[in-house]
Amino acid sequence: MALTDTACKNAKCLAEKPRTRFSDAGGLYLEAVWTGGKHWYWKYRFGGKEKRLALGAYPLVGLASARRLRDDARLLLKAGTDPVAARKSERLVAEAQRESNFEAVARAWFDHWKGPKSPRHADYVMRRLEADVFPHLGSRPIATITAPQLLAVVKRIEARGAIDIAKRAWQTCGQIFRYAVAHGLLERNPANDVKPADALKPRSKTHFARVEAREMPELLRKIEAYPGTPVTRLAMKFMVLTFVRTGELIAARWGEFDLEAAEWRIPAERMKMKMPHIVPLSTQALEVLAAIHELRGPSGLLFPGERDHDKPMSNNTILGALKRMGYAGRMTGHGFRGVASTILHELGHRHDIIELQLAHQERDEVSAAYNFAIYLRQRRKMMQQWADHLDELRRGAKILPFKAA
Repeated sequence: MALTDTACKNAKCLAEKPRTRFSDAGGLYLEAVWTGGKHWYWKYRFGGKEKRLALGAYPLVGLASARRLRDDARLLLKAGTDPVAARKSERLVAEAQRESNFEAVARAWFDHWKGPKSPRHADYVMRRLEADVFPHLGSRPIATITAPQLLAVVKRIEARGAIDIAKRAWQTCGQIFRYAVAHGLLERNPANDVKPADALKPRSKTHFARVEAREMPELLRKIEAYPGTPVTRLAMKFMVLTFVRTGELIAARWGEFDLEAAEWRIPAERMKMKMPHIVPLSTQALEVLAAIHELRGPSGLLFPGERDHDKPMSNNTILGALKRMGYAGRMTGHGFRGVASTILHELGHRHDIIELQLAHQERDEVSAAYNFAIYLRQRRKMMQQWADHLDELRRGAKILPFKAA
């Protein structure tokens, strides 16, 4: 039975086998190996012996192309020439690789890579490739690209002041080259020859505006009395209680919350460090969620935009509310994280537990990837004490620092 494009795309190596063959017509077959790669081969006989000819890696060489390469080799065989002996296979593989320019390989990598990623993130990565990389490297055979050529591309991005985008472009290209190595199109990844830190300027740390800890009681009272929309007021209250990043807050969905366990589980694709994150919910945070539930209902986004409910509220909503309350240039949404860190340290909580709750990278990446619930009991206690402390600050009582257990 002849193969189809769908069958080729879905072909996988059977479990506990090093390779599995999927036959087409005329001796052509697609071989899937346990590492995930797929390659085309043509089986034929010459001089009474069975041989096979490599026709290239799938999906860079599609079904139609593989059939054409098989037919070309068959004509050579009919003329009395052994394709392998005449090094015809090398010519055919080289031709296939010459057609595999950087853009073609990048798009094949993208189709493979984007599966578990959010559509928004995947679309951003492809748009950056199309804008910054393809115009300079897209038409070049991937096997000919060197580290200095790749560096020249990212230096162009850096020159316009986009240092973070330049580093991400290098990392994305490195993934594309690794994909090419895995599929037999390269022997070496040129992105491994130079590290971005060796050639690109270090990123200057951004210090977000924030009020002093002593100014928090007044700010909390102003948030409670905020005259704007109830959803914006609740979003600010929830941000103070959880001190997550603004992007993590506004894109929150009800499906991420386990109210019985009092946990907010933010998926890795929405986190800056690309690791899943647990936010223990204090009783005060649960009360805010109940108020949001009453306003908006229990499905979709917690904080949808005013015009388009399928999109989250703008990044500038909270910043605009703070400006309206008189904190322009003095406080940002991100500033709540800094204030929380300062106060929690003053209250005697452990630095490593505070950093874990802030979802900073100051931890062992391997253990964090497998155990993102580390110190969850201590973090749960800290978050409740934080919420209780905020209540006391808002009421204006004299607060005595205490040591966390």
